Amino acid sequence: MLKAGVLGAGHLGKIHLRLLNESEKYQLVGFYDTDAATSKLVADEFGYKNFSTMEELIAASDMIVVATPTSTHFECAKKVIESGKHIFIEKPIAQSVEEAEKIRELVRIHKVRGQVGQVERYNPAFLAIRDKINNPMFIETHRLAEFNPRGTDVSVVLDLMIHDIDIILSVVNSKVKSVRSSGVSVLSDTPDIANARIEFENGCVANLTSSRISLKNMRKARFFQRDAYISVDFLEKKSELVRMKDAPENPDEFAMILTNAEGVKKQIYFENPKVVANNAIKDELESFADAIQADTTPQVPLLEGTEALRVAMMTIENFKQL
Repeated sequence: MLKAGVLGAGHLGKIHLRLLNESEKYQLVGFYDTDAATSKLVADEFGYKNFSTMEELIAASDMIVVATPTSTHFECAKKVIESGKHIFIEKPIAQSVEEAEKIRELVRIHKVRGQVGQVERYNPAFLAIRDKINNPMFIETHRLAEFNPRGTDVSVVLDLMIHDIDIILSVVNSKVKSVRSSGVSVLSDTPDIANARIEFENGCVANLTSSRISLKNMRKARFFQRDAYISVDFLEKKSELVRMKDAPENPDEFAMILTNAEGVKKQIYFENPKVVANNAIKDELESFADAIQADTTPQVPLLEGTEALRVAMMTIENFKQL
């Protein structure tokens, strides 16, 4: 079992602590948080060991989860990696692409493993249909959330949209050609609503909308490709595949047939793949343990976390040009 520690005992840090404690692949050694009051509350309520310094926690661990504010990711990661310990960093990997690249270089130099916490990659609805997404040419995502002061220290792009950016980059086998975007600050000092249009070199276009001041929660993505439409509801854990094939000469009386302008008839088939319930955060943590033990590339390596951040920063830079 790998000895695991957690930096940061906030909302997400407490989730990591609980899941690491439950996992059969890790031995939780404890946590460190700069807020003494928070540390005491967490230690008293859950019984996790509260280390008095970051260095002591790192020394006692084989792997560290960084669940601190984004602005501290680089300094925390630097200490962890230079101590020769494996690192799991919550998204976004850092507050700048330059910092992310430095983290990647440190991992290479010190020969440790690193993974970014892009949890939607492990969402059961996405996993159920991932292998059906093949060369999409238009993608549309909506990620809407009710207002929560937690996370508003960064733009909605880094808070919410980056999840969809990562998903899109994982299924589009092409380089980003251009990004156009707009954002509006309503309640926060940084944008609360944003829209981005990402164009890829292969012609694929992705339209992303994110809001953290919505009246309802929504996390949906739609993928359009040749003869197929795929939808994923990350919130409700549902997915659907609508496929079109040439209609048979004698279709069933209940078959749905469409005829295009050229007279070609297509039959529509609906599929709802079985979605197997899981705990996505636990799965990403345990997949990282497997990568460490097998000395293989993690499922969401630092490179992919860096590329998601790069596109997110391109999106944010566009706001300044408006």
